[in-house]
Amino acid sequence: MREGGGGGHARTAALVRSCAIAAAKKGKRVAVVDAEADIGGVCVHTGTIPSKTFREAILHLTGYRNQSFYTGSSLARKTVTVKDIVNRVKAVIDKEHAIVSSQLLRNHIDIIPGHASFVDSNTVAIGKPWSHLPDRRARLNAMEGFSVTSDEKRRVTADKFLLSVGTRPARPGHIPFEAKQVFDSDEMLIDDWVIPRTLIVVGAGVIGMEYASMMNIIPGSRVYVVDQRPTQILPFADTEMVEALCHLMRQQGARFLLGETVSSCDVTVRSDGRETVTVELASGKVLFGDALLYAVGRQANTDSLNLSAIGLETDKRGLISVDDKFMTSVGHVYAAGDCIGFPALASVSGQQGRLVADYMFDDITDRVETQGDFPYGIYTVPELSFIGMSERELTAAQIPVEVGLASYAELAKSAMIGGSYGLLKLLFCPHTFRLLGASAIGEGATEIIHVAQTAMALNGTIDLFLTQVFNYPSYSEAFRVAALNGLGRVARGIGHQEVRRRIEHNRAAHAH
Repeated sequence: MREGGGGGHARTAALVRSCAIAAAKKGKRVAVVDAEADIGGVCVHTGTIPSKTFREAILHLTGYRNQSFYTGSSLARKTVTVKDIVNRVKAVIDKEHAIVSSQLLRNHIDIIPGHASFVDSNTVAIGKPWSHLPDRRARLNAMEGFSVTSDEKRRVTADKFLLSVGTRPARPGHIPFEAKQVFDSDEMLIDDWVIPRTLIVVGAGVIGMEYASMMNIIPGSRVYVVDQRPTQILPFADTEMVEALCHLMRQQGARFLLGETVSSCDVTVRSDGRETVTVELASGKVLFGDALLYAVGRQANTDSLNLSAIGLETDKRGLISVDDKFMTSVGHVYAAGDCIGFPALASVSGQQGRLVADYMFDDITDRVETQGDFPYGIYTVPELSFIGMSERELTAAQIPVEVGLASYAELAKSAMIGGSYGLLKLLFCPHTFRLLGASAIGEGATEIIHVAQTAMALNGTIDLFLTQVFNYPSYSEAFRVAALNGLGRVARGIGHQEVRRRIEHNRAAHAH
């Protein structure tokens, strides 16, 4: 990006879109270079949008949400195919690509499809887009740092750069990815594989658990989840919520093998032409499946940018170090999004992009800093979301905490949708009633968590939920139920009169 003309390199739609548009509105000339021919980055093409659409497609095709009402109904497809799922994914990707392109072009932002690498500190050379490379192997080579050749490489100069190149799945050598039924999370979105009767998922992180829970609800499929952590998976989430998720998945037939690592993986072709995946674990256990999804670790797409040409280094995962203003060690080069590591959330990336535009051009007049904590959304089945400190973290920090719970079984909305399991958990100070954290599991969890986010940003207390009117029926009324539950727990110790006195004190404080 520069005053007169220029370019940048990006692969995260929300972040790049927000930064580019913000810079353009400041009167800067902006170009966006995307390694894909169709702009959108990881978020649109292989990450957030496709994986969540994949989930919605499975929920629809299996009739999962309506199973409690219409058992054995024809609402569900008799056979769910990968093509059925991917067709919906492709339709949503096309729509999102059109939206991103339209927004950039409306703001007079140049869109340059192609793979960029630095020539010097102010120049990048742009070759062919990855999707225009001749085959899948050539694309993988490009992603892993090999040079991308082009008959005519375009060169673009700029005064400032934003690197937001996203990440890709790690692909260790002992996993035979050349097999049709062995894939990483990106390859789940290609329709050349078949729904397995038994799927082995290696890695119980966010991506692994999301896809494992999705595949686990397809009739006739069962899932093995293998993870090297010996106890709790998703350790950053609330323990109670994760235990509930695993319990629900086990009820659907999933099996968890924790504290295990993969020693070897082999693929054989049966007489019917289908593949059998054999996985030997370090403990000596042997698993047999029809497919394997490897979802352990991700690598930043920085290794093909020729960062050494500008004196910029990365860590072993390709991540770039930045300061609190997203500036790298090279003063005019900024980085944000997944390629700088934590928190690696699409939701946070959009805010990062707006801040980068301000920091780049020293504009503090309309800067909006992120207020308080940001929510996490894990799109498993059922979905899980949380914000603030967990009960485990509060206990470790020796911060007094009380809990308010609301079961979806108490909500009319849940009964109308299908009565699936759900729980809202509020964590609050038992003395001041200030809300310290919240977790939810169940339908709409990633939506209702924003009620807690707003309350926490305003240093709110949970008695706030007693005075608010929620739509009825709705999942959001769970906050009122949880607040009543939590304050009832406190009242058992100090009495209802003292609880009412503290509520009145809080209301008076808010009024001032």
